[in-house]
Amino acid sequence: MQAFSRSMRGHSVHEPPPLAEKLTEDPVTSKTAQSTVTCVYLANIAMNWRKVTVIWCKNLMNHSLSIRTDSLEGDFHITCKIDLKPWHFWSKKGYKSFEVEGNHVEVYWDLRSAKFVGGPEPNQDFYVALVCDEEVVLLLGDMKKKAYKRTKSRPSMVEAVMYYKKENVFAKKSFATRVRFDEKRKEHDIVVESSTSGLKDPEMWISIDGIVLVHVKNLQWKFRGNQTVMVNMLPVQVFWDVHDWLFSNPGTGHGLFIFKPGAPDSESDYDREGGEFCGDSDNSISSAYYSTQSLNTTASDFCLFLHAYKLE
Repeated sequence: MQAFSRSMRGHSVHEPPPLAEKLTEDPVTSKTAQSTVTCVYLANIAMNWRKVTVIWCKNLMNHSLSIRTDSLEGDFHITCKIDLKPWHFWSKKGYKSFEVEGNHVEVYWDLRSAKFVGGPEPNQDFYVALVCDEEVVLLLGDMKKKAYKRTKSRPSMVEAVMYYKKENVFAKKSFATRVRFDEKRKEHDIVVESSTSGLKDPEMWISIDGIVLVHVKNLQWKFRGNQTVMVNMLPVQVFWDVHDWLFSNPGTGHGLFIFKPGAPDSESDYDREGGEFCGDSDNSISSAYYSTQSLNTTASDFCLFLHAYKLE
């Protein structure tokens, strides 16, 4: 917890421009809420490990999928964006191609029958395939046979590895997500519930697969903390910071929850990553792992970041 606290305090704070300041002061409403799910993978493209970022985004008007592939040095990236608007049925199956440092890369997708459970990311009956040199270097979804048949490509010799997932969730009291801590095991349902108004002291509950594993009473004094829980015999570290829920204007801040499989080490993983790993920054999160371009990524290297925004 000390490393987590140091990390939260260690971020430099810059004065936002007037417009940014104005936007952060306005409460988030159901009309302005934009749910996003960001998954970052290491994929072997043209014999090199590259960071591939997949972003599912949805609001009242738009629904999109973006796939970003970084250069080897990470100094630039190529982005392929796919609009999945409900009234554009034709866009739910398609194909695009682009160049990554001289390498021809193709994206195939079929989301016509995709099932969504509240969020912007589908959970079944779909595929998204990233292809290079007649190899499927990244395959999302459960329709794998159809993906290989359509792309006329073989599976990659080395599977892509997801090493972090970040999700923005908007709700009043209950925030839900799904995650697979180990690719060989089933997905788990995570629900964060809270009671931060009324006469009673604020409380918070974190449940996994319907079982409450974390119960925090007197939340006004314990708004930052951590606890290790067991999920199907696998230890999972849970960190939380809900300061903004309690002490900021309603709708202007979010609660941060981090779920990391594996038991805590005597010397924290976060300390070894320079104290930036648990921060609320995409750059700090990604840079911590991008330097480890190897095949040694395991379940304990994965992290789920849940940003929970309270709607009024």
